[in-house]
Amino acid sequence: MAKRLAHALVHGIVDFIEADAEEARQQYARPLEVIEGPLMDGMRTVGDLFGAGKMFLPQVVKSARAMKRAVAYLEPFMAAEKAAGGGAPQGKVLLATVKGDVHDIGKNIVGVVLGCNSYEVIDLGVMVHADRILQAAIDQQANVVGLSGLITPSLDEMVFVAREMQRRGLRVPLLIGGATTSPQHTAVKCAPSTKVPRCTCSTRPGRSGWSRACWTRRAAASSSRRRARRRSGRAGARGEAGTPPRDARAGAREPPAVAWRAEDLPQPSFLGRRVVAPVPLAKLRSTSTGPSSSTRGS
Repeated sequence: MAKRLAHALVHGIVDFIEADAEEARQQYARPLEVIEGPLMDGMRTVGDLFGAGKMFLPQVVKSARAMKRAVAYLEPFMAAEKAAGGGAPQGKVLLATVKGDVHDIGKNIVGVVLGCNSYEVIDLGVMVHADRILQAAIDQQANVVGLSGLITPSLDEMVFVAREMQRRGLRVPLLIGGATTSPQHTAVKCAPSTKVPRCTCSTRPGRSGWSRACWTRRAAASSSRRRARRRSGRAGARGEAGTPPRDARAGAREPPAVAWRAEDLPQPSFLGRRVVAPVPLAKLRSTSTGPSSSTRGS
């Protein structure tokens, strides 16, 4: 069953995804475990294939739609379980797809998982400007801000949001998620832009523990590991020899030194423009050579 679900997600097959999700639901104690187990394992495979260049964006979107359909089938069961359990929310999470990006399937799935784990989720939707994200985080007193995006330009927008958080003094954990994100991007681009706590959701949100760790004091041990990853990410960006990437690119653009000799440089027969006397079109056609002339003459 788990292999069938993974196969359906990797290939974007939705014909039997609901029947397989129901079979998985019967085998697990909670419907949420189906999402966090076989379904997330399948999406983890999709993320690995995409990162290795063996899957491309249209295929990832197709896989995400299959995942969305499976989650939509399980959602009523999770809602009923949540209503029966009750209890106060563990925290408040603000989610948004950044400006310029309309992809939200992964963000929606994360919202469902968090909601079923007793977190209050505030979803601002897609194409959300940084100012609206930060103002909503302040107004709603969010414990965590989650940014989502699928296309490459969204990475720069996430960095901009991180800088704005630093400028406004907003000190809440920042979650970075999406197919194009990575721990290296977070370490090299986002980390220098802000001093707020950070987590990298990337393409594999996994279990809800990462969100809980973002605002509890028990995350102190993992913060040292995050700092080590940031240091290794920056070192990797600089290269093994420790050369900053900007200096390395500048050296690559520097032209090689060539000792030209004046006698090696031929002089043109004339400089500037030369006006040619009117020539009949028939003569030009008869003297033309090359593939273009044969094409015109055919």
